[in-house]
Amino acid sequence: MDKFTTLAKPVDMSGGFKDFFDTIGLTGGGLVTKGIAAVIAVIAVRMLLQLSNDPKGALRKGSMAIGTLFVAVILALYGDTLFSTVTQAKG
Repeated sequence: MDKFTTLAKPVDMSGGFKDFFDTIGLTGGGLVTKGIAAVIAVIAVRMLLQLSNDPKGALRKGSMAIGTLFVAVILALYGDTLFSTVTQAKG
């Protein structure tokens, strides 16, 4: 009989969603930030798909869509760190 290989250690998920988000490294705020970044990315892709036949207008709209996509990627990568500095301000 084949020997089974353990791919991951067992994790107790009896705490529900909090345990799940802790294992993937997201907090509630981080999840919201990723969701906002995903919505912005969808808007940017839609902007890219709706380019016109006019070369000057297509260049302008395309560069705006690429910039929007760049903002979505930066927000997805660093958004939770960026917004954690705002929420942990000491007054």
